[in-house]
Amino acid sequence: MENTEWTKMSPEEKKIRLYLNQKELLDTFLSRRAITQAQYEKSLKELTLKMGIDPEKI
Repeated sequence: MENTEWTKMSPEEKKIRLYLNQKELLDTFLSRRAITQAQYEKSLKELTLKMGIDPEKI
């Protein structure tokens, strides 16, 4: 993502983008078996709660 694109985003859009990037990283860890399914679910739940994201709205 270009810096100009990032600066044009609203704070909410930035938060969602960061959440999706972190979720993608967790997905990668899980697919490469660097973490277990239980660790993935716990981490994703914590990430979602801490960032105040409603996954059904994105």
